[in-house]
Amino acid sequence: MDVHDINRTTIAQFRAGGDIEGMHRDRLVLLTTTGRRSGVAHTTPMMFHRDGRRLLVVASNVGAPSHPDWYFNLEKHRHVTVEVGADRYEALATPLTGEDRVRTWAVLKRTYPFFAEHEMRTARIIPVVALTRA
Repeated sequence: MDVHDINRTTIAQFRAGGDIEGMHRDRLVLLTTTGRRSGVAHTTPMMFHRDGRRLLVVASNVGAPSHPDWYFNLEKHRHVTVEVGADRYEALATPLTGEDRVRTWAVLKRTYPFFAEHEMRTARIIPVVALTRA
């Protein structure tokens, strides 16, 4: 099974409201971005971390040398759709910078040690993105 098949299955299970195979529903967000070249909507399931009123997502791409496609999409189109729990809303995606990114990244690595492993696998700076309800 390829990653696109896994994502399609995860999205269907999430939207059906049942269990999601191999994932925790309470930590899963569906992020819909607009394709930077195609203009087509793309939905990606991913883990999130709640930080006050914003949701944080990490473009670790499991430590790959390049950012994931969804990140490149939101660099061009910052308006996204978020589905979390039973809630669906429009949001603004903002990559964290400066001290906010440094502080938040440290918290995320302590809370989820696998992000530190992802960081060690790549030379790039892994983006952390805040999703804020529009």
